Amino acid sequence: MPEDHLNDHLYESDGTIATITMNRPERGNCMTRDSMNELERLIFRVRDERETRVLILTGAGRMFCAGADVSAAKGVTDATERVRIFSQRNKGGARMNGRVFDLITRLDCMTIAAVNGYAVGGGWVLALACDFVVAADNAEFWVPEVELGAAFTGAPAEVMARRMGPWRAKEACINCRRYSARELFAMGMANRVVGGADELIPAARKLAADLIGKPRKASTRTKHAIDSVFVGPRHY
Repeated sequence: MPEDHLNDHLYESDGTIATITMNRPERGNCMTRDSMNELERLIFRVRDERETRVLILTGAGRMFCAGADVSAAKGVTDATERVRIFSQRNKGGARMNGRVFDLITRLDCMTIAAVNGYAVGGGWVLALACDFVVAADNAEFWVPEVELGAAFTGAPAEVMARRMGPWRAKEACINCRRYSARELFAMGMANRVVGGADELIPAARKLAADLIGKPRKASTRTKHAIDSVFVGPRHY
């Protein structure tokens, strides 16, 4: 299985199934400008490898993705300064994040988010950009931006609104409610929930094998027909 090691991600492919693992577990696989640039490059690679039928997106360690990198705000006790730092980091990566979300939603291959642990802010949006969500029972999803004093806008807010509907999106993004994997499954926003992290990738690969068994052209056309309702304007 060929591997491509980068600073922040690991890429593996067996020909038909590609896996991208966000690979900075010590930082919660957070979304930095460099990591999103690398993720964009790998998404383009998946798009250009015509034999790839399914992409699995997952995170190494105990988290799927902790969202924006706000390490600069650690240790800052002044609330106003924390908001300024957090807002600036969010603003700086918004355009790049929008491009990556768009690229994922517009791939011809099927995409599966395999979510373990926390999927926070933009990390949750990365999962929602995928066609299918498989989550471990310990997965937890929330958007903390408003609670921290920063607006949650642009492409991430659009993805949330289109996937969740306006009322649930406002509950998640303004009230900053946390959701368990089981809650999202009951809401129709996760396709599978498995018992533990060790079951996650096997379950995602089982779903991938099922998808590969369907006629490719018909699957792709059906995917894009459904997404025409939910995918908004391009951000790149």
